[in-house]
Amino acid sequence: MNISHENIDETNAVITVDLAPDDYNPQVDKAIKEQAKKAKLPGFRPGMVPASHIRRTYGKAILIDEVNRVVSDKINAYIGDNKLEILGQPLPKEDDAEYNWDFADNFSFAYEVGLAPQFDVPFTEKSKFIQYVIKADKETLESRKKNLRRSYGKMTNPEVSEDGDVLYTELKQLGTDGNELEGGIVNTASVRTDLIDDKKIKKSLIGLRKDDTVTIDIKKAFGSAADIARIIGISEADVESLENTQFQLMVKNVNRLEEAELNEEFYTKVFGEGVVTSEAEFEEKVKTEVEEMLVQNATQKLQNDLYLKGLDAVKADFPEAFLKRWLKATNPEIKEDELEDGFADFIKNLKWTLIENRIITQNGLEVKYEEVLALAKERIAAQLKMYNPGQEITDQQLAQYAVQLLGDKEQANRLFDEVKAQKVFDYLKGLVKLEEKEIEYNKFLELK
Repeated sequence: MNISHENIDETNAVITVDLAPDDYNPQVDKAIKEQAKKAKLPGFRPGMVPASHIRRTYGKAILIDEVNRVVSDKINAYIGDNKLEILGQPLPKEDDAEYNWDFADNFSFAYEVGLAPQFDVPFTEKSKFIQYVIKADKETLESRKKNLRRSYGKMTNPEVSEDGDVLYTELKQLGTDGNELEGGIVNTASVRTDLIDDKKIKKSLIGLRKDDTVTIDIKKAFGSAADIARIIGISEADVESLENTQFQLMVKNVNRLEEAELNEEFYTKVFGEGVVTSEAEFEEKVKTEVEEMLVQNATQKLQNDLYLKGLDAVKADFPEAFLKRWLKATNPEIKEDELEDGFADFIKNLKWTLIENRIITQNGLEVKYEEVLALAKERIAAQLKMYNPGQEITDQQLAQYAVQLLGDKEQANRLFDEVKAQKVFDYLKGLVKLEEKEIEYNKFLELK
């Protein structure tokens, strides 16, 4: 047996494996004997099928399987021994020779491989980034306080509608003459005045009483096809072709969610007994909680800044023709236009993965099974809390669920990548220079 590789250019190579009969026949003979022991064929007792019969009947298929297995094992070992950093998986050359497969062939298989480009990690102790400390602006705080008060408020039925009320209505489709359209749409639905886009229509819905009617253009009133479909009882697909958009809206009831009063009962319901006792403490508590939630936004911003910096700083060529061929081979359903449309993003993600891998390797970082298991337990606990808030679960049960989850290769790889990404992020935070900068949330949203 002989195995070698030739670099075509900096990112493409060909690995060639030469096999003589002595290199594969021992494995083929062993596979045939094992098959003979397991075979259940007419005219033979179980386990008593002659190996010669298996060779005549299934020998060629077994030969092909075993030769492919030998070649695959040898290529993988060669890649590891020679520390070749490959992209994707080796692919057989499209112009490979054909063979008789008669147990006496000398085989020569050539496989194309894509090589990872060489580059330096683009982060050092001199790299500078901003670590934002996000402060809650007045509008965000007012919105949060209002939502809390509405969550613990009570529903009332005032006589006259105001902005923000929910109107329980009957809607009838009108014809071009302004009268009810024969065979047209009739539906009862709740209409949230805060979702009305058109200012003139919104104004017409304020000051209404039970049994009052107004005429509205349903498409002008609501910008969302989903809202229109829900309110008049049709599918979103039919919204597009809706011609008669004038509707008579009759108020059947006015619903208003009154905000909870700021008192001890409200504070206890929201935060627990004795935690908050005054309006000033309520405002400070809300501010603290909002800014704690915004820490995640700042973290995501720093992660994205590091990602963009890495992509911009690394100038590298990739074996694009090979990668496209590999993507087609591993995703046979993919269409040519889908491949082309998504290829630029694929290369970006691949480049960042290579940067992460270089950081991991060069700095001796390691993703341990225990860390992936802990993340799996964390994810499962969060799901159980969301969907079964009262369910008690022991750590042993949680560990069992986590092990089952990691039995799914796709899930295990995803969690592994999450742990790896966090390790790289933590390392980079400790490496680069971070300048803290306070910014209000509304200004933070304007950042690119």
